[in-house]
Amino acid sequence: MTYSAIAEILVIGNEILIGDIQDTNTSWLCGLINSKGGHVARGTMLRDNVDEIAAEVERALERGADVIFTSGGLGPTADDLTLAAVAKGLGLPLEPHPEALRMVREQYDNFFARGIMAQGGLNPGREKMAWLPKGGVPLFNPGGTAPGVLVRKGRTCVISLPGVPSELKGIIEVSLREFMQQTFGDGGSLGTALRVLCNDESILEPVLGRVVPRHPGVYIKSLASTVGMTPELDITLTVTGGTASERTALLKAAVEELSRGLTEEGIGFRERA
Repeated sequence: MTYSAIAEILVIGNEILIGDIQDTNTSWLCGLINSKGGHVARGTMLRDNVDEIAAEVERALERGADVIFTSGGLGPTADDLTLAAVAKGLGLPLEPHPEALRMVREQYDNFFARGIMAQGGLNPGREKMAWLPKGGVPLFNPGGTAPGVLVRKGRTCVISLPGVPSELKGIIEVSLREFMQQTFGDGGSLGTALRVLCNDESILEPVLGRVVPRHPGVYIKSLASTVGMTPELDITLTVTGGTASERTALLKAAVEELSRGLTEEGIGFRERA
């Protein structure tokens, strides 16, 4: 089974790592990429440190990621360091971008005209958001003031997005719609789940231990629950990548063999609604 593209996600911000803010962007991105037939190989949380972020960008490049997403650190304050770090990791200078500057100015003017912000126009902090790695392309942010940025380095695209979930989603759904379609495809994942009348994964292991190795193209996973909460648990089966007919055939074969194995062990089950 082949994937349309392999991605890594770098979530940036001290506020994430001290527990002030919960990272929901990684979960959302993973679900989106997987649903399109892509594969997220790694997710990493990093502090607001230029050297650490740059080093992780370099390592992701070395690992061969097709797309590196960064989340957070694009704002006007001194601790928003992501673009400087990405530039360093890619070996590129950071420079002002006229189109990015126009986007920033127009968004502040727009929010001022709507009474959302007290002042329009530009100031040094706002201008900072328009300094991009050389060759970077600004991505319109429909819900905020900081543009996203796309930079290509060889075969890899580095996409830097705001940490605010609504802004990250807005840029992907509006400004990156075509890129996501071309890179990851559409509808490249198929899954189902069996709910088994057993809440002990150790009892399921003999069945899973036989079935899982025989279906390498299917991700089969039992989902544990809190002990004593329910007498049941779910086994999920997911196929990502390939053609629609390949996904259907692989999933069908795995479900049939898993069902036979559960029946042979006397474990009741039903397809989850």
